[in-house]
Amino acid sequence: MGVEGCTKCIKYLLFLFNFIFWLAGGIILGVALWLRHDSQTTNILYLQLGDKQAPNTFYVGIYILIAVGAVMMFVGFLGCYGAIQESQCLLGTFFTCLVILFACEVAAGIWGFVNKDQIAKDVKQFYDQAFQQALEAGSDTSNGKAVVKTFHETLDCCGPDNVIRAVTPLWREDLCPKKDSFLKHLLENSSCHKKIDELFSGKLYLIGIAAIVVAVIMIFEMILSMVLCCGIRNSSVY
Repeated sequence: MGVEGCTKCIKYLLFLFNFIFWLAGGIILGVALWLRHDSQTTNILYLQLGDKQAPNTFYVGIYILIAVGAVMMFVGFLGCYGAIQESQCLLGTFFTCLVILFACEVAAGIWGFVNKDQIAKDVKQFYDQAFQQALEAGSDTSNGKAVVKTFHETLDCCGPDNVIRAVTPLWREDLCPKKDSFLKHLLENSSCHKKIDELFSGKLYLIGIAAIVVAVIMIFEMILSMVLCCGIRNSSVY
């Protein structure tokens, strides 16, 4: 016997929320794949300075997002099917998956908040090491110059966040993007430290918005799934 009245409305409301949840999972998966293959992050984070690899903390977060997006799409489909079929077993499984996914999202959010400054800090330290090697007389024996030029060309910047940035273009034009004049360089080119901060803070901002929206949807879905489960159990008595 199918559910009736308000419980039937909850059934279709849960189906709608799960469809939105499934779409959100697809969007998160798409955004994560875009971040993974974005030219700016890829060019920088695939660099190698001698035996030292660029910090991969950012990519760890991206791989977590890819997994979360894929799981969300599966759970969203499970919720849609369970709601339409009015299956207590499927809805119970769906609720359990939501609780686990919600806990994982909270844990990932805490991890991201704790490491948000460390990601940019590690990349800036990696850049500073490469920049120092590129300025040394014997830097031709290393790939420091190539690493620095990749940073400069990708982020349109020149030098670290100090006075060296201002004078570097005067004597090392091979390291910095060419400008029509030194004054134009000072006005248009920010320091690479500032550009690195902007790069990662902007992308983490997008991830944070998506996580908050998904968390709100998940809370509504957990409430609706339990209400629908109770409604199905009560309707089967009559």
